[in-house]
Amino acid sequence: MPVIAFRQALRDAMDEELARDQNVILMGEEVAQYNGAYKVSQGLLDKYGPDRIIDTPITEEGFTGAGIGAALVGLRPIVEWMTLNFSAQAFDQVLNNAAKMLSMSGGQLKVPIVFRGPNGPAEYLSGQHSQSFQAFYTHIPGIKVVAPSTPYDAKGMLKSAVRDDNPVVFLETEMMYGLKGEVPEEEYLVPLGKAEIKRAGEAVTLISFSRPMQMILEAADVLEKEGYSAEVIDLRSLRPLDEEAVYSSVVKTNRCVIVDNDWPTASFGSYLGWLISKNCFDSLDAPVEMVAMEDVPMPYNHALELAVQPSVEKIVAAAKRVMYV
Repeated sequence: MPVIAFRQALRDAMDEELARDQNVILMGEEVAQYNGAYKVSQGLLDKYGPDRIIDTPITEEGFTGAGIGAALVGLRPIVEWMTLNFSAQAFDQVLNNAAKMLSMSGGQLKVPIVFRGPNGPAEYLSGQHSQSFQAFYTHIPGIKVVAPSTPYDAKGMLKSAVRDDNPVVFLETEMMYGLKGEVPEEEYLVPLGKAEIKRAGEAVTLISFSRPMQMILEAADVLEKEGYSAEVIDLRSLRPLDEEAVYSSVVKTNRCVIVDNDWPTASFGSYLGWLISKNCFDSLDAPVEMVAMEDVPMPYNHALELAVQPSVEKIVAAAKRVMYV
């Protein structure tokens, strides 16, 4: 099975969907002539031309709205936000148009659109360009939110997102574009709304998504060497959320640590912790722990930047707290 980078998995997914369906288009800042800010769309302009690979002005609200309009009249746009930080400019379009059209039209108007781009902390980008937006988008009924952690899932879930008749926010991570993994050459799809058990265990459940999964798997290795077996769950999809997979694991291990690379206040991790506490109350032997960002704007200094984020050490310490080690 070929080993490819995360960015190539995304590119291959878009390439296959563009070839499969003439209604699929890609639009966003620098996606065409520059081949994408992170080279995710490299070569697609040459292959599909400027009518389907469309460079837009630096106006997130404008081109996001144009994409939603295109979806309403039969196209299947992939809208690339150069970073989710910039999606704040387009939040009204997603909140009040993309997410609500199906409901407000009585089921008559579908919005088959994918919003994708890097989410969460990168490096040396300071407070305005290194933020996590999963809580904003999972808060909204009417859209789906997915966050793969491997090249395999990135390709399979992006293809599923393009084919979905609902708006999908597809969360990538700048620091993962070079991450490599095995991806089949033959076509495959990964369903939205299905978590994956990355590692079976008995002592504690570790749950996350996207980039923190790499930290969680390292933490599980550390715990294993010390004699503690951790079960690792990759949510992959935040909305819809695979609650059954989460509860089944927590009922088995009786302990849970959530890792969310976001501020803790009103975060997705906080919501997940409430769900687990409510639905697994009789099975829990300790309060649910959460490892999150420190509740401060992202510092520019690299040592401080790393200090405010989740880490392997923080995850191991949280796991030991719930196991009373």
